[in-house]
Amino acid sequence: MELNREHFRAIIYYNFQRQLSQQECLAELLSIFDNEAPHQWTISRWYGELKCGRLSLSDDPRVDLKDLNIKILHEELGVRKLVSRWIPHLLTEEQKAARVNWCQKTLERFNSGNSKDVYSIVSGFTSAVWVFQGEEKPTKLIRSRSVSRMMVATFVSKADHIATIPLNEQRTVTADWYTTICLPKTMQAQKRRQYLTEENVELLDHPPYSPDLSPNDFFTFSKIKNRLRDQRFQSPEEAVDAVKNAVLDLPANEWNKCFENWFEPLRRIIVKNRPANYLQLSTLWSDARGPQTGI
Repeated sequence: MELNREHFRAIIYYNFQRQLSQQECLAELLSIFDNEAPHQWTISRWYGELKCGRLSLSDDPRVDLKDLNIKILHEELGVRKLVSRWIPHLLTEEQKAARVNWCQKTLERFNSGNSKDVYSIVSGFTSAVWVFQGEEKPTKLIRSRSVSRMMVATFVSKADHIATIPLNEQRTVTADWYTTICLPKTMQAQKRRQYLTEENVELLDHPPYSPDLSPNDFFTFSKIKNRLRDQRFQSPEEAVDAVKNAVLDLPANEWNKCFENWFEPLRRIIVKNRPANYLQLSTLWSDARGPQTGI
C-alpha cells in the first residue's frame, strides 16, 4: 500500500494526540517506514500546526497570483476596466471651467432636456473601423501591416439616425469636407456660414477636448462596438456597410433615450462643480478632436 502525505499527517496527528515527543514520533515512523518516513522538519512543522489548533490535514488552497491580483484590484481597491481608447487631455483650469459653463448654458437653453428644441439637435462625430485587406480573417487579434482604418462620420438626432458617411482618404470631418462633399456645392468658410444661416442652422460651440459630452460618443459608438465585436472586414466598403446596418438596426426610441440621458452627465458636472473629475463615459475609436454639434 502506498501512503500519501495525508496518511503520514494522520499518523503524526495520532502520535501528537498520544503526547509523543517529536523525536519519539520520528523514531517510530523510521522503524516502520524506513526511507519513506517524512523528514524531521515535516514532523516539527505539523506539531507546530497542531499545537495552534489546526483541524485539517489537507493542503491549504493554493492562491493563483492572477486571481489574487484581480481580487485586490476589483474587491479591495475598487478599480474597474473601462472600455475606452481615448485618453483625456490634462485640461487647464480655463478648459475645466469651460466644461462647467458649457453644461450650465446647455441645460438652461434646452430646459434640462424638456425643451422641444432638443429634437432639432444634430450631433456628428467620427469613428474608425479596422479593415484587413487582402488576407483571411486572423485567428488572433494581431495587427499586421495590411491592417488599415476606415473613418466614418455619423450624424444622429433625438428622433432618429440621420446619416453615416464614409470619409474616403481622410481621417476626420473638416471644413473642406463639409464644403466639397457634404454641401451641394463648393463654398468658402464665409459662404458656408452664410449658407447655414440662411437655412436656419446654428453651429453650437463645444468645450475643448470633451468628446465624452457628445451623444454619439457615449451612446452611438458603444452600441456599434457591441454589435461589431470580434468581426473583421476585408474591404472598407464591407466595414462601412456593417457600421450602417448596426446603426440602422437601433429602434427610434433608443435615440430618444440617448438624448434624454445626455443631460444627466451635464447635471453631475455642475453639481460636483469639479471639472477635473472627468465623467468619462464609454468611448470607442474617438478622434479626440471633439464632436461637431448643430441645430
